[in-house]
Amino acid sequence: MTKQPGSQFLGPEQRDRAWDQLKSEQFDVVVIGGGVVGAGVALDAATRGLKVALVEARDFASGTSSRSSKMFHGGLRYLEQLEFGLVREALRERELSLTTLAPHLVRPQQFLCPLTHRGWERPYIAAGMLLYDQLGGAKSVPAQKHLTRAGALRLAPGMKRNSLIGGIRYYDTVVDDARHTMSVARTAAFYGAVVRTSTQVVGFLREADRVSGVRVQDSETGNTTEIRSNVVINATGVWTDEIQALSHQRGRFRVRASKGVHIVVPRDRIVSEAAIILRTASSVLFVIPWGTHWIIGTTDTDWNLDLAHPAATKADIDYILDTVNDVLVTPLTHDDIDGVYAGLRPLLAGESDETSKLSREHAVARVAPGLVAIAGGKYTTYRVMAEDAVDLAAEDIPARVSPSITGKVPLIGAEGYFALVNQTLHLGEIYGLHPYRVKHLLDRYGSLIDEVVELAKTQPELLQPLTDAPSYLQMEVVYAATAEGALHLEDILARRTRISIEYAHRGTRCAEQVARLVAPILGWDEADIEREISTYNARVDAEVRSQTQPDDQSADELRVAAPESRSHILEPVPLTTTS
Repeated sequence: MTKQPGSQFLGPEQRDRAWDQLKSEQFDVVVIGGGVVGAGVALDAATRGLKVALVEARDFASGTSSRSSKMFHGGLRYLEQLEFGLVREALRERELSLTTLAPHLVRPQQFLCPLTHRGWERPYIAAGMLLYDQLGGAKSVPAQKHLTRAGALRLAPGMKRNSLIGGIRYYDTVVDDARHTMSVARTAAFYGAVVRTSTQVVGFLREADRVSGVRVQDSETGNTTEIRSNVVINATGVWTDEIQALSHQRGRFRVRASKGVHIVVPRDRIVSEAAIILRTASSVLFVIPWGTHWIIGTTDTDWNLDLAHPAATKADIDYILDTVNDVLVTPLTHDDIDGVYAGLRPLLAGESDETSKLSREHAVARVAPGLVAIAGGKYTTYRVMAEDAVDLAAEDIPARVSPSITGKVPLIGAEGYFALVNQTLHLGEIYGLHPYRVKHLLDRYGSLIDEVVELAKTQPELLQPLTDAPSYLQMEVVYAATAEGALHLEDILARRTRISIEYAHRGTRCAEQVARLVAPILGWDEADIEREISTYNARVDAEVRSQTQPDDQSADELRVAAPESRSHILEPVPLTTTS
């Protein structure tokens, strides 16, 4: 990969330059939405040689793509729904990311599937897992292994003896979804896409009967401009219908939001060497290792309230605790919870009233000349979704469009990762860091580790950890503002790091330290610093209080009352298009 200095750095200077480009240049493709699918579309189009703009109203992965179960999974449970094609596709994508595209972000993880019924269950699940392995589930990770009850309890001593009669061990993968999405967007920028967050689409441009671009508003300043393009791709997930209404075009499908809630508890609360998958009456519950924590979830319920800030309720949390406590020797309580997060899955609306039964397959449609929409799917298959969207959008691009090549394009940080892992001790000596710190950095930045550590050459104090979030070094938050497009405390504490779910204080105790570290980069004065801290603390307070409410309506009312860090963000409303 030939380096073009600054091409992958999403900082304040790039942001200003991008605004000028958006208003002055003609694009082949404008992508709306900075989740994993939108970022993937931008990368796919840019690596085909197209001129691409990506705009996001808030932050990369600020919606669904930062609030998943943190799995880049092969879709084992979709075998029961006979969606063999979806499982094969997901396993192929998992293998690509695990070995080539993002090995620094996507990592293998062993899982225990407890068995609870004698006779039929073991051969039934074993047959499914054999098919899973043959479809690609055991290509670069071990195949399934059958365990007796004693063997399963050796793997997961924290489980009750009477909660299982045996088990099956298999492998899947885990990912920091927010960092992965941001890395996809930065890779798109490296290959020439003009990428800009806090840039909200507020209208569509028209020429005769075709869409010819979008009108956008800067979510920070309120400034507006128009972006001209041959085709617009709506990749906004749960906001698909709202953006569709803004275009005044009849949609080809509808998207339904399903709320998924997860809790985060300290690692020492559950004794297990493996992640655990628990079957429930309607779906499954995952118990997944996450650094010094476990992530436990998810729920699967319909959501018809605020799309930007889905709220977890006490009922959601109680459901997760009750379900996992059925199998744990030492029950978890509300006091054990360090973090809670809620996200919305964009499901294609179908005939079933149960969101857990709606298809995870995606749909792509040419809604009108110059306008393509893509929705549904699942995180693992983002690259396939992006390819399908650009293939369809090619109908509106005058020049010949090359085939997709993203299966051969590693994300930034991927190249050289495996070699650097083997050099961890040596790197520790060079950087003056403990090897476990080097491994932490490699698993977040891969071969970009030099760029991060470079910040400490003139400010060696940046090698020190954050006082109240010692898992992270000070240079990591500086790098988030310098190169990763972070504009607010929320971006850094909730997505560039995961401090907001990994510490019981949810980031409030380190908010001031982080704000003062990034203030010189983002141009904040004392009033800006105080406003950022106040806004972030209000967000955390609203979320914590909403999690004590009995139902969605009351939780939503508390959560939406918190102020937005992006002061000029608008609710999606139909506006008059220009011609």
